[in-house]
Amino acid sequence: MTDLVRRIGQTSRLRVVEWSPGGAREREDQVVAEEPLEIRLAWPGAEPQRAWVTMRTPGNDFELAAGWAFHEGLVGTGGLDEVAYCTDVDLTPEQEFNVVTLRTTRMVDLGHRHEAMSAGSSACGVCGKDSIEAALETVRGTSWDGPPPRPDVVRRLPALLREKQSVFAHTGGVHAAGLFSADGDRHVVREDVGRHNAVDKVSGARLLAGEPVADAYLVVSGRAGFELVQKAVAAGVGSLVAVGAPSSLAVHLAREAGLGLFGFTREERTIRYA
Repeated sequence: MTDLVRRIGQTSRLRVVEWSPGGAREREDQVVAEEPLEIRLAWPGAEPQRAWVTMRTPGNDFELAAGWAFHEGLVGTGGLDEVAYCTDVDLTPEQEFNVVTLRTTRMVDLGHRHEAMSAGSSACGVCGKDSIEAALETVRGTSWDGPPPRPDVVRRLPALLREKQSVFAHTGGVHAAGLFSADGDRHVVREDVGRHNAVDKVSGARLLAGEPVADAYLVVSGRAGFELVQKAVAAGVGSLVAVGAPSSLAVHLAREAGLGLFGFTREERTIRYA
């Protein structure tokens, strides 16, 4: 196995020293990988230009790029012509796998907000949003018109999500997001060191597969922050279900947009905020 193959994996193995009441011992451990990903956009007659840089867990990079652009309102269903790793001659082999170019079928107006998005971290995926009104600009114009959320289904969704969190099982260091039907059927689950990246990967997976991005439930393994509600609204899902707590602005946006919002969700209970 080459260094490059190890570098772009989802986890890395290393030696650690564990301290406990019984003393110290050296052992092998796994940690989640974290690498930068630069997303570039190109369209007919235009050269690729940087739209966003985020820290992510390598894997499903094309889904991440497509989902991010979709949630930001930069591309719609059928709006992508090609998704590929960058092949600039000035990139090293390692950098090549950290740059993804999206080629769209029409011109994209990045605008001032996206021109300012020179970099992002794995903790914040929607920097530059300065109002709820700006967040609602990415809504597709339709809201969820399927069946209303069922308490019994909502409460069991985190456990169904957890069954597919393989990277978390080995490292304990990633978030997860999943899309589920009204009956609790699992469509897709993705993991990433950034909670917003996991959501982007879910929508991107559906987008690239030609499947509907919206369904009854978007489930996340952590808290429900504003940026996750914004992505859920942009995707047109019915409800966002979180294992953790929502923020006040997340609740505000969910109520304004008509999105169901659940927090502190376990098999025995859940709390509805919107």
